Amino acid sequence: MGEAKTNLIELKHIIKRFDDNGFVAVDDFNLEIAPGEFVTFLGPSGCGKTTTLRMIAGFDLPTSGEILLDGKDISQLPPNKRPINTVFQRYALFPHMNIYDNIAFGLKLQKLPQEKIRQKVQHVLEMVDLEGFEDRKVSTLSGGQQQRIAIARALVNEPRILLLDEPLGALDLKMRKEMQLELKSMHQRLGITFIYVTHDQEEALTMSDKIVVMSEGKIQQIGTPEDIYNEPKNAFVADFIGESNIFGGIMTGKCKVRFCGGEFTCVDDVEEGTLVDVVVRPEDVILTPPGMGVIDGVVTGVIFKGIHYEITVESGKNEMVIQSTKTPAVGEKVGMTLDPDGIHIMIAEDHTTRFTAVADSEYNLSFNDETIHCDLTKLIPGSRMQGGQLINNAGEVVDPERIRVEVSIKPGDIEMSDDEEAGLISGRIINLIYKGDHYSYVVRTDKEHDLIVDDEYLWNMGDRVSLILPEEKMNFSLKK
Repeated sequence: MGEAKTNLIELKHIIKRFDDNGFVAVDDFNLEIAPGEFVTFLGPSGCGKTTTLRMIAGFDLPTSGEILLDGKDISQLPPNKRPINTVFQRYALFPHMNIYDNIAFGLKLQKLPQEKIRQKVQHVLEMVDLEGFEDRKVSTLSGGQQQRIAIARALVNEPRILLLDEPLGALDLKMRKEMQLELKSMHQRLGITFIYVTHDQEEALTMSDKIVVMSEGKIQQIGTPEDIYNEPKNAFVADFIGESNIFGGIMTGKCKVRFCGGEFTCVDDVEEGTLVDVVVRPEDVILTPPGMGVIDGVVTGVIFKGIHYEITVESGKNEMVIQSTKTPAVGEKVGMTLDPDGIHIMIAEDHTTRFTAVADSEYNLSFNDETIHCDLTKLIPGSRMQGGQLINNAGEVVDPERIRVEVSIKPGDIEMSDDEEAGLISGRIINLIYKGDHYSYVVRTDKEHDLIVDDEYLWNMGDRVSLILPEEKMNFSLKK
């Protein structure tokens, strides 16, 4: 029998709510981190990754849940009582001190002997390859060197865990790529646990042992870089990690899926008739002569990207992005096919919007102070309207205050408008995913509910929109 795995850190059901507006920044976050792991929190701005890091560091306290270190809850401990150090994006170096004093600052607070401090500073400077820089001023260092000094200052305290909050964000692209490799190598040499925050997917894929993909305060997927890239759990992960084509499809048989107007063989054996989201990476699309692939299309764009061309092909209503060393001309007709393992199937999530409407004294339904017209006699078998009252099949008057109706509408039946007064509810766009022939939007309403809306037109992140829910597209059912 193997030894039981011991976790260095465990986060259990962590929730962080900011009291001033009730906003939930982190929602039921659960994670296990083993000693020596390089774990990356990855997600767009505002997804809760930095808030989670700050709770591990002790700068923020969770509203509820536990943060365990070696099995003991440290969630209420102050930062200086935790064996954890943090490196921030702006490094927070002291400009009036030289490099030696910057690194030695924490050790001097601990009142260590001067010789001991000198040995420790020398040791970490060698670790970050900056020995001989002790007397230099911070202002004379490049961004990459300052970043390494910030890491040295954190490492000199010999933390068991190093937290890094977007530490490469202030560097230019070339320096960032160099520092990614430098950090990975430093992690392997030191053997301590790194917890890293970034919104840069390439950074996460390059450096991590484990990636935690986050959106809107919730974990979307946890896995190795290979898992996250090749087996995304949902459309958000597929869209956020790397380039993806995402299409709506339907399973047509054993390992057969239909999308973009063609039937393809895949490796996922999902029940026939199941609605699915199909993920196709641009590098997996195989270009063929017209009529020789599964589907045909017309080239609408070709961009040279160095090692390949990025080719956009329109096929019916769908748009396919392809990476290839071939260079078809704009306007040229091409065929396209895919190997079975180039198709990743995800069960389509049900994004139907559902809400409860109540009846007024005149048996009109209302929601959000707006009237919704619905023939209640169709919902209550044998009922009829008589003298302005609803009579059931037993001849009794139905009390309107007891009537609750579930209203549902599909994402593609909701319309968006920039006229605040036009719709039933208003909100702002917090996420969007292109799905080949339409955009799938997440709209957060003013009452903090998230609705999915499909629209063929491109709106911008952050746009305020009014949502029109046509009554003829609504489905009604009586709530018991």
